[in-house]
Amino acid sequence: MSSILDGRPGLAAVIEQVAEVTGYLWQKGWAERNGGNITVNITEFVDDEIMAMPAISPVVQIGTTLPHLKGKYFYAKGTGKRMRDLARFPMQNGAIIRICEDCASYEIIADEPVMPTSELPSHLALQNYLIETGSSYKATLHTHPIELVAMSHIQRFLKGDEMTRVLWSMIPETLAFAPLGIGIVPYSLPGSIALAEATLEQIKTHDVVLWEKHGTVAVGTDIMDAFDQTDVLCKAANIYMCAKSMGSEPDGMTDAEMKEIQDVFKLPKERPC
Repeated sequence: MSSILDGRPGLAAVIEQVAEVTGYLWQKGWAERNGGNITVNITEFVDDEIMAMPAISPVVQIGTTLPHLKGKYFYAKGTGKRMRDLARFPMQNGAIIRICEDCASYEIIADEPVMPTSELPSHLALQNYLIETGSSYKATLHTHPIELVAMSHIQRFLKGDEMTRVLWSMIPETLAFAPLGIGIVPYSLPGSIALAEATLEQIKTHDVVLWEKHGTVAVGTDIMDAFDQTDVLCKAANIYMCAKSMGSEPDGMTDAEMKEIQDVFKLPKERPC
C-alpha cells in the first residue's frame, strides 16, 4: 500500500520520531487507552505533489479562525487511537491534514480518513501562535504524566508559581532544562475552545502547561523536544513524591541556590522564539 511518506525521507523521519515518542508515552504509563495527542507542523516537507492531493474527507470546522495556519499541513494523532498502536503504525492511527483557505476548517489528505484528535482546536491554536511569533517550535504534545496530574489535585500547587518553585527545587537539571517552569490552567472541558484559549495564554510564558486534573501540554522544535520538556518536570515531581513518602516535606534547593543556577547558566526569563 502506498503512503505519502514514500520517497520523502524528511517527512518519514518526522513520523518515525512521532512513533518513537508515542512508544515512550505508553511505556511510562502516560497514555492509557487512547489518552494523549500529538500534532506536528510538516509544512516544510510539503511538495507540489502533496499540495495537489485531493481531500479524502469532508471539510471539518475547527471552531475558531486561525489566520496564520492558512494552507499549512499537520500530522495529527487520530481520535480514539491508542499511542501503543500509533507507535507501530503511525499512518494508520493518525493523518495528514491541510488547513483550508478560510483558516477555520481543515480536510484530511493522507493516508487514511482518520479523524484527528478532539483536542485539535487546542493544538492548532498553539500552532497558530508559534507561527505568528516566528517560533522554531513545530510540535505540540498532550499527555497524562502521572505525578504531575496527581499534584494538580492538591490546591496548594495550583496557586501562583508554587508548583514551579517546588519542581525547580528538586534537582538542578529541572531549572536548567525547564527554566520557564509550568503554567496552570484550571479545569475546563476537554476539547473546548475555552481550554484552547487558556492554554495559549500559559504557553506564552511557560515551558509546559498543566491542565488541572487532566494532563500536560508542551511545545518543542520537534516531538522529542516536547517530550523531553514534560519528562524533566515529571522526574522532578517523582523525586518530590519519593521524598515525601519518607515522612516529611522535602527541603529542596533554597531560593539562593536556584538563583545561582539561573545566573551562572544565564537561563532565560522569557520564552525565546
